[in-house]
Amino acid sequence: MKLAGITQLAQSSNWLVAVIVTVVFASLARLTRGVTTSGAIAGAVVCFVLFTGVGPAAVLVLLSVFCLTWLATRFGYQRKQSLGTAERREGRQASQVLANLGVAALCAGLFRLSGGNAIWLLAMSAALAEAAADTVSSELGQTSRRVPRLITTWDRVPAGTDGGISRRGTAGGLLAAAVVCVVCVLAGIVSSKQSYVALGAAMLGMLADSFLGASLERRKLCNNDAVNFASTAIAAGIAVWFSRLIA
Repeated sequence: MKLAGITQLAQSSNWLVAVIVTVVFASLARLTRGVTTSGAIAGAVVCFVLFTGVGPAAVLVLLSVFCLTWLATRFGYQRKQSLGTAERREGRQASQVLANLGVAALCAGLFRLSGGNAIWLLAMSAALAEAAADTVSSELGQTSRRVPRLITTWDRVPAGTDGGISRRGTAGGLLAAAVVCVVCVLAGIVSSKQSYVALGAAMLGMLADSFLGASLERRKLCNNDAVNFASTAIAAGIAVWFSRLIA
């Protein structure tokens, strides 16, 4: 077999693996009711882009984000129901999935298009860590018995209020972001030093999410999906900026 034929066969095999992994991930997400049917389709697109753009390691990180957010969503579910803030049992819709993971997928695509510029791997890691931190902090914060505070004024607000923060939620968000960053290091996506940049950027993105929620979302100037997309973009941007600053 000629070299060109071997190369073509290898590429076809890689695409096939990407499709199989994508189908398995989307099916898992749907069967566990982490997402709706539309959410599963959106998740499949994200998974496929991460796999083809970066490789299996990126899908491993995506899986860690899904597990963390799935567990946090179901933690204290009855209390969230009583507050009227519980996530729908059938899971998150496509708009929610893309709002949280769209920036990471974009970074993975840019990594491939740039010929392997590692700065986009750092940006992707920060975006995924922020997505996990934001969801976990929100879900755990709603289960706290302590009254949350509005981040802009520090006034006491009901649980589930846009822009409200709590000790439990913030600590949970930090832990979730740290777990994702550790997975990124173990998967070989970023170095240990870069993981601290990704973690810091993710936490700043999480705080930005609260500020946007308090200042814009509460005034109906944007919705939660827009805030989530913006906060992951902010985390990715901060990671890129800070990495170049210390380079």
